Amino acid sequence: MAHKSKIGRSIDSLYIGKSTLLKVFLLGGVVAISVVFVWYTFNVIDQLQLDTRSQVERLVRLWQMTANSPTSGDELQFIFDEIIVKANFPIVVLDSHRQPIHWRNIDGVAPNDTSQATMEYLKKVAAGMVKDHGEYPLHFGENYVNYFCYGDPKVVEQLRLMPFIEIGIVLAFMIVGIIGFQNIRRSEERHIWVGMAKETAHQLGTPITSLMGWLDLLPAELEEGVKRSGMEKALHETVANMQLDVERLEKVANRFGKIGSAPEMKTDDLNRLVGETVEYYRRRVPFEGRGVQINFSPGDVGRVAFSYDLIGWALENMIKNAIQAVDARSGRIDVHTGQNDSGDMAVVQIADNGQGISPAAARKIFRAGFTTKKRGWGLGLTLVKRIIEEYHGGRIHLKRSHPGETVFEMLLPSAEKSKSPRSPQETAKG
Repeated sequence: MAHKSKIGRSIDSLYIGKSTLLKVFLLGGVVAISVVFVWYTFNVIDQLQLDTRSQVERLVRLWQMTANSPTSGDELQFIFDEIIVKANFPIVVLDSHRQPIHWRNIDGVAPNDTSQATMEYLKKVAAGMVKDHGEYPLHFGENYVNYFCYGDPKVVEQLRLMPFIEIGIVLAFMIVGIIGFQNIRRSEERHIWVGMAKETAHQLGTPITSLMGWLDLLPAELEEGVKRSGMEKALHETVANMQLDVERLEKVANRFGKIGSAPEMKTDDLNRLVGETVEYYRRRVPFEGRGVQINFSPGDVGRVAFSYDLIGWALENMIKNAIQAVDARSGRIDVHTGQNDSGDMAVVQIADNGQGISPAAARKIFRAGFTTKKRGWGLGLTLVKRIIEEYHGGRIHLKRSHPGETVFEMLLPSAEKSKSPRSPQETAKG
C-alpha cells in the first residue's frame, strides 16, 4: 500500500505540475500575442497620423498660397470644395475670434447647420483638435487670420479599438479551449469511474458467490461435530458474523455495480439509514480507536427520495474519514440530521473534533486524487460528491473547519423537490 501511495502522490504531483505549466504557457501566449497586437496596431496608427499631418500641412500651404494670390473668391471656394472638403479626416476652420466658419466630416453635424448649439459643439470639437494636434494659422492679408484644426480619421479611432477586440477574441478562444479541455477531462474521469466500478463489481462477485455457497453448506456439515465439541454457540456466532460480512461485501458489489447508471430512488427513512451506518461504525470503533465516541442526534428530515445503497456508501465514507481524523483516545464524532431553513432539503451534518483542514486543502478535498493521508488514492470525497450532487441533485460542502472542529454538511432534496436522476452519459451531455 505504501508503494501505491507513493505512486499515487507522484502521479498527482505530475498532473498538477503539467496543469500549472499549461496554464502558465497559455497565459504567456496571451500576453505575448497581446503585446504584438498592441505594438503593431499603434505603429500603424502612428504612421497614419504622420501621413494625415503631412496631408494637412500641404492643404494649409495650398490654401495659404491661394488666399494670398490674385485669385477670385470663386477659385478659393473651388480649392476648398474640391480639395480640402474631400479629405477623409475631420476639419474645423476658426476665424480670428475662434468662431467656427467651415467644417467637414464632423459626426452628427451637417455642413450647413449654423445653429447656436452646433456652434458651441464645434468649438468644443475644435478645442480637442487643438489639444491633440495643434492648429495651423491661415493669414489673409496683413491682419485677417483663420485657424485650421483637424482630427484623426475614423480609421484611426477604429484601429485604437482593434487591440482590445483582438485580445478579447484570443481570451474568448482560450476560455472556450480551457472549458472544452476540462469537459473532456471530466468525461474521461466519468468513463474511468464507470470502468473501475464495473471491474470491481466483477472481481468481487465471484468470491462472494463462492463464500455464500460455503456458508450454506457449513452449518449442516458441522452441526453434529460442533454439538459434541461444546462449541456450538461460538461457531454459530462466527458463522453469523461471517454472514454479516459477506452480506456487506455483496452490498459493496451492488454499490459499485450501480455506478454508471441512474440509481433507483425510493422515499425511505433517512434517519434509519444514518442510524444503521453510525451503529455499524460503533461496532468497528474498537478496531479503529477505543476512545472514539460516535453520537447520533436524529431530527425531522421530512420525506426524502434517495438510493439507500448509494447514500449509505456516502455516509460511510464521511464517518470513516471523521474516525481517521480524530484522536484514537479522545475522538468525538457528532452526526445530526434535520432540515434547512426553507424546509426543501434534508440535512446531515458530520462533525468531528480533529485537527481540522487547512484553507489550502479545503479547496481541493473534493478533487479526484487529492489526499492528505499517507495511504489512499484520494477518491472517497470525490465519490461522495458524485453520489450526492450528480445522482441525487443535492449538495455537499465543508461548512467550517478549524483545530478542534470540522463540520461537513450533506443536503438532499425533499421528495417533492427532487428530480429524476440522470445517468453519467446524460450528465456529460447536459
